[in-house]
Amino acid sequence: MFQKLEEVEKRYEELTRQISDPTVVSDMSRYKKLAKERSDLTELVEVFRQHKKIAADIEGNRHIVEHESDSELRQMAKDELALLEQKRVLLENRLKLLLLPKDPNDEKNILLEIRAGTGGEEAALFAADLFRMYSRYAERRGWKTEILDQNPTGLGGLKEIIASISGDRVYSDLKYESGVHRVQRVPRTEASGRIHTSACTVAVLPEAEDIDIQIDEKDLRVDVFRASGPGGQGVNRTDSAVRLTHIPSGMVVQCQDERSQHKNKARALKILRSRLLDIEQQKQDAERTATRRSMVRTGDRSEKIRTYNFPQNRMTDHRIGFTSHNLNAILDGELGDIISALRTHYQTEALTSSSTDELLK
Repeated sequence: MFQKLEEVEKRYEELTRQISDPTVVSDMSRYKKLAKERSDLTELVEVFRQHKKIAADIEGNRHIVEHESDSELRQMAKDELALLEQKRVLLENRLKLLLLPKDPNDEKNILLEIRAGTGGEEAALFAADLFRMYSRYAERRGWKTEILDQNPTGLGGLKEIIASISGDRVYSDLKYESGVHRVQRVPRTEASGRIHTSACTVAVLPEAEDIDIQIDEKDLRVDVFRASGPGGQGVNRTDSAVRLTHIPSGMVVQCQDERSQHKNKARALKILRSRLLDIEQQKQDAERTATRRSMVRTGDRSEKIRTYNFPQNRMTDHRIGFTSHNLNAILDGELGDIISALRTHYQTEALTSSSTDELLK
């Protein structure tokens, strides 16, 4: 393991030299590529260097314990040795986490799809609450949210909404949010005060680029029609809405939020690419190890992953047993604690299922 880490450190030092070379700096494309590679290695190298320093300190203290004649100095070195050994174990565990294979989609932007499930109008209202929650979290992270398509209800709910969220490592943060989100509360539409249970499905898809998924125009059927619902006269009086049917897969996507037919088609293509990429990745995931498949299933949108209980001011994530009694703050976008807990859980699970040799392959 440490031989491999020495090689990583040498590569890091070589990259540092290269990005300082004027000939590289003048080639922006190459410079960005090398700078990105160096950035990806920075944390790993810094932790490895900390580990090397601790290892050297341990050897120094052992020498004192074994050869020093002053008993008081020996005892001090022995006490420090115990603390250094603890730090070394922590750093080795951190190194193993950093060596886990990176999810190639972690750097990507996402498409967020929220759909009302069981519960009628109350489920639609909860879908609107979930969208606001993720929008507020995106604001806190400095990300950009853009609604691509939506189907609102008369009471302010959403039967369905599709939005793109772009920024730094969006998929890395939100990839564990896919699944069934359940709410327990007294609906606005309930006159007798009874608590109802409703649900929504959330899908987080890495945004596909042209290089990820190529779509041949001959595989598409394009239908245009007049948009319905809110949008103003300019939307509703022209055939601006677009429905795309991907003939090989039978997948249908439509967009009508923009006044421009061209813009609606571009948005529909973005959604279609991401859905096709998601299908392709699910196929690839199915071929991986049983442990990896188990991890993937936690993102299955057919699985109930979380409950939001209003009477108890409680949110519980059923996958990891995480509970918070600060529901209002969570629905206002304060998702940092649960996202951190989910990431730690699945990283640890991956670590325990992989040997160090496997991680370094």
